[in-house]
Amino acid sequence: MTSDTCDGCRRRVSVAGGMENLWTFGDRDGSAGTAMTLEFEKGEYLLCYPCLEALPEDATEDDIDRLEAVDKTTSRHLAQ
Repeated sequence: MTSDTCDGCRRRVSVAGGMENLWTFGDRDGSAGTAMTLEFEKGEYLLCYPCLEALPEDATEDDIDRLEAVDKTTSRHLAQ
C-alpha cells in the first residue's frame, strides 16, 4: 500500500493496491485504502473519505477547491 495526500484537505491517505500487496490478493492484509479517486473532465482528484462525505451531491471541481480539514476525521465544504 502506498500513501499520498488528499487533494481536498491535504490529509495523508493510504492508497490500496500496487506491488506491496500483489501476492496477498487484498485478503486480510491491512490494505484497505483511506481514499478514492474522482474523475472529472479536467482531471482526477484523490480524496479522503471525510472529504468525499463533505461534498455536495452533484460535486464539481470547484467544490473540491472549497474543501478543508476540520480535524483528523472530519472535513467540511466551504460555501461560496
